[in-house]
Amino acid sequence: MADASGGGTVIGSIVLAVAIVVASLVVKNGLEEQSTALRGMASTLEELAGSFAGADARAAAARPEAPRAPDPTQRAEIAIDGAPTRGPDDAAVTIVEYSDFQCPFCARVQPTLAQIEETYGDRVRFVYKHLPLRIHPEAAGAAAASEAAHRQGKFWEMHDKIFASQRALGDDAYRRFAEELGLDLARFEKDRSSNEVRQRVTKDEQEAQRLGVSGTPAFFINGRFLSGAQPFDAFRRVIDEELEG
Repeated sequence: MADASGGGTVIGSIVLAVAIVVASLVVKNGLEEQSTALRGMASTLEELAGSFAGADARAAAARPEAPRAPDPTQRAEIAIDGAPTRGPDDAAVTIVEYSDFQCPFCARVQPTLAQIEETYGDRVRFVYKHLPLRIHPEAAGAAAASEAAHRQGKFWEMHDKIFASQRALGDDAYRRFAEELGLDLARFEKDRSSNEVRQRVTKDEQEAQRLGVSGTPAFFINGRFLSGAQPFDAFRRVIDEELEG
């Protein structure tokens, strides 16, 4: 019985040793497999990160740059030949306005401009430039109608009529305005659809883009930029500085 018991103990020890070896191999193989899997996951994550970085770089490259705004500390050089003007050519102060006939803020600033004219008289000259915004479907048509009227010496009269009827613009309105102003209607219709008028409006748009103007109304007072439908005092401050200087 003692021998049998000792043999059983030996066999049990051998079985236990084999089990330990097998378990060690299983653990080792499992760890190697896990390590391999982790390395694979790390590689996949690196590839994904690279893909995201590349996508971000491509998106950044495709993203348009923020519009450049005019520097209010600098004086812009603006050509006014051929543009509609009001006031003496030798006025001490010239106010250039980039405007959109369908822009509500451009309409809102008109009483302020009238107040400037009343206050300063012949010391100020006004110059109108076209910047019809794409968000306003009638802006380009209104610009063309005003330019056609300009060719018959009635720009400012057409300007006032368009702003007074800003919510009801269109071909019929422009023809009615032209008739009320006593314009040659055949010439008016021909001019407002002509390449020359379109090129005139486009030239103003390109000039505004070169200056960094992207919204309306935008003003240059002796070349000094003033943005938006500012109150009278904002204009007066700059005008007075120019008159004193």
